Amino acid sequence: MRIEDYALLGDGESAALVDRQGSIDWLCWPTFDADTCFAALLGGPRNGHWQIAPQEAWASSTRRYCGQTLILETTFESVSGTLVLTDWMAWHAPRPVLVRQLRCERGSMKVVSKLAARFDYGRAIPWCMQADKRVRMVCGPRALWLDSTTVHSTSDENSLRASFDMSAGEQRDFALTCCRSYEDEPPRPAIEQLFADTNRFWIDWSARSRIEGEYAEPIRRSLITLRALTSTTTGGIVASPTSSLPELIGGTRNWDYRFCWLRDAGFTLLALLSGGYHAEAASWRDWLVRAIAGHPAQLQILYGVDGSRRADEWECAWLPGYEYSTPVRFGNAAVNQSQLDVYGEVLNALYMSRCAGLPPDPDAWSLEQRLVEHLQDIWREPDDGIWEVRSGARQFTFSKVMAWVAVNRALRSASEFGMPAPIARWSALADEIRHDVLTHAFDQQLQTFMQSYGSRRLDASCLLIPVTGFLPVDDPRVTGTVKAIEAGLMDEGLLLRYREDGGDGVRAEGQRPFLPCSFWLAQVRHMQGRATEARELFDRLIALRNDVGLLAEKYDNARQRQVGNFPQALSHVALVNAGLCLQGNDGSSTTPGQATRHGSGGVL
Repeated sequence: MRIEDYALLGDGESAALVDRQGSIDWLCWPTFDADTCFAALLGGPRNGHWQIAPQEAWASSTRRYCGQTLILETTFESVSGTLVLTDWMAWHAPRPVLVRQLRCERGSMKVVSKLAARFDYGRAIPWCMQADKRVRMVCGPRALWLDSTTVHSTSDENSLRASFDMSAGEQRDFALTCCRSYEDEPPRPAIEQLFADTNRFWIDWSARSRIEGEYAEPIRRSLITLRALTSTTTGGIVASPTSSLPELIGGTRNWDYRFCWLRDAGFTLLALLSGGYHAEAASWRDWLVRAIAGHPAQLQILYGVDGSRRADEWECAWLPGYEYSTPVRFGNAAVNQSQLDVYGEVLNALYMSRCAGLPPDPDAWSLEQRLVEHLQDIWREPDDGIWEVRSGARQFTFSKVMAWVAVNRALRSASEFGMPAPIARWSALADEIRHDVLTHAFDQQLQTFMQSYGSRRLDASCLLIPVTGFLPVDDPRVTGTVKAIEAGLMDEGLLLRYREDGGDGVRAEGQRPFLPCSFWLAQVRHMQGRATEARELFDRLIALRNDVGLLAEKYDNARQRQVGNFPQALSHVALVNAGLCLQGNDGSSTTPGQATRHGSGGVL
């Protein structure tokens, strides 16, 4: 399966991916960052999957989400009949439950269910036991319970298998419950009640959106996806539910994205606020404050979904990787990097929270003051940059711009909301950082901001200079930067993050368009008054979504397919923010286009 051949299921604490052939190939349970029980996505069926599909060849399979929900319907059509498979994860149930409901709508079909659970990231085979018409799968501390209206038997392949006939009007139910092996036997799931509760949650949640306009459908679907990547318990939002889906098929840039990145904080908060989801925005804000609490010198760029600080990276030698893209990694060593831009992301997000009228956090301002004071001591240091390069620290332009954003937003919180602050000293600091960027990051000959001080490399993150309010959008330096990026970083109409020299005339591994950057460009074009060009690019981007509206991290123009972890929160956040900007109804308390056009400092 291509990456875009998968659809997303979620229960508010974890997520699964199911392909067009009715196979669930990825599930970390019971949380986003837990061990896998299905890992075929990074290997094959032997690494864990659960497929329910017709045994005979079928002519077509189509799928859709049921309205504004995360309940998935896959329809199999063959000469002999029509089969509909409905998949969902019970939303925030006391114990996690994955439900698969099968009904025959026409004719008759022979169907096969094959469930192969594998723990320890795809290699540990559980002990399967029949228990009063239930099947219990145990491996160490973990257990899965299978309940169904069909009897499964253990096959020679250490999997559970059932083969049965279905006729028009017949329905069969399957439910998989996750629990600890030492816990009491879980109750049999009440499937109809679980469906009603999950369906009602999504209907009610989607109804809270105030999004209208020509781009309402992709924006709403992106907000649903973003909600599915959010922990109901902690409020943390993972960058993606997957690990090690490659940026280039067969390449080595395969990272674990099942963590929460501070760099996404401002973008995400704006998307939630603009969509009308203030409670979710407040939960994300609260997660942010809890995660970064402590000494400001120990601020990390990413955290666990519960705010934990450890993300030790290791390579999984027994998984062959998606289409043999190795190594497969779990954990992320970028947790140890220094990225100055996160200070700007954090303070921008907290400023936006105040502008939106979110309930105040009494500890937030004290934390912000400490962050600014620490930033005053370290802002001149080189860092690893927004793209988390592993080739050494530099003086990255975007990092310095976001250092200015951090101080600017703290000043605005002080002046607009009466927060106590050393205004004169902070103002001098903001001016010093701004002068440093304008002096060292702008290339007078090329008339553009460069990726880092003294370099000749373009970087798409510089598109955010007017979005942050560092310079107004009609400043000649911004105009020159946008023009240079459009000329130098375009790949068949989509935008690269930056260009790398792969040597020997070969395109380097990172040379695949990064979808959020193209959404940023559409937004900036709109801010410049280039409405037609902005819409043309935005329309092209939303056409790259798969059949159920999902986007990965990157797009491979050569292969015409999505690549990278999937679905990618930042891609969907960028879609929401750009789409709302193009429609002129971003819903935030400060309109980015208006603020930056007057040079007063916008919000992300």
